[in-house]
Amino acid sequence: MPRPNRFTNVVRFGPVQVGTYYDGRGRTKHVAACTAPRCDFSADYHGRPAAELAARTHRCNP
Repeated sequence: MPRPNRFTNVVRFGPVQVGTYYDGRGRTKHVAACTAPRCDFSADYHGRPAAELAARTHRCNP
């Protein structure tokens, strides 16, 4: 049974949350995900600055 993702260092930029997690191979990954209703934006990044930039520049169009 796979372990659920454990997000650490979670910050919020407007409706977008950025968090850090380890993928199945033990590598550090960063995710930016919008929490607004009917907005399906989420993306994985190798670097934290890239995830934070995506969070700051995201505009919802539900």
